[in-house]
Amino acid sequence: MHEDADRLLAEREAELEAQLAELTKPPGELGTISFGKRVGEGTSMAVDRLAAVSAQEHLLTMLDEVRRARQRVADGGYGICEVCGNPIPEGRMEARPWATRCVVHS
Repeated sequence: MHEDADRLLAEREAELEAQLAELTKPPGELGTISFGKRVGEGTSMAVDRLAAVSAQEHLLTMLDEVRRARQRVADGGYGICEVCGNPIPEGRMEARPWATRCVVHS
């Protein structure tokens, strides 16, 4: 079972790394950003950049969680809450294979 979990986590890790690479690749034409009284292209670009930063933070958090779960597979602690030491319910592990904490401690 843990081999399947590690394979699934490795695939998820690769997906997240690819998404981060796409998100952080250098943009093409940057243009200039100007803010006036009307919502224009500059405002739209700024909003897009803020959204990209938020998405990047989310992806980095998920990537950290996946890597921690993979380490727990290697250490033999996969499926055990890192806070209370109780088994993480199977349903939670199916929904979030990278979970390292039970619902109470998440």
